[in-house]
Amino acid sequence: MKRLFLAIKILPNEKMIDTYNSIRKALDYNKIRWVDPDKFHITLKFFGDTSEESISIVNRVIIDSIESFSSFDIEFKNTGVFGSSYKPRVIWFGITENEQLQKLAKILLNNLDEVGFRSDRQNFVPHLTIGRISRIVDKKLFNQEINRVRDVFLQKTTVDKIILYESILSTKEPTYNVINIYNFN
Repeated sequence: MKRLFLAIKILPNEKMIDTYNSIRKALDYNKIRWVDPDKFHITLKFFGDTSEESISIVNRVIIDSIESFSSFDIEFKNTGVFGSSYKPRVIWFGITENEQLQKLAKILLNNLDEVGFRSDRQNFVPHLTIGRISRIVDKKLFNQEINRVRDVFLQKTTVDKIILYESILSTKEPTYNVINIYNFN
């Protein structure tokens, strides 16, 4: 069994790294597990533990699903949290509305659903997780910092492939191994 997820790898530019570092520094007094910028990605589908036999089915469905796709651009603009302002759980960089990204996710999720890989959420909410929150010391200061960077434009990125990763959990941080790369036409 391999713990798998399908994602778009994001190579952060200087502006995104600077914004990430400023948030991290300002919130240093809290208990937050920060995502290393080398591991930045947009998750399209989390499979969880997947048998070796199922990986070939996943490969076929992904290849069939993306055959009509060509590269497209996405823009990262804004910072937010999942959870409430009283109990935030995740800090993320947002993506401006993008028809191609929504279409890609819808086709992939529907096709994977048809072969037994059920969708884990109602709507695809594209985002880039930058931190997972364990404890906030001062919620007012935390919310002020998030509001400071809420509407910051971060970068534009071209999406020309998606990647199937294996996630290996450890006590420090997960390791992501590339299982397959699926290039767009």
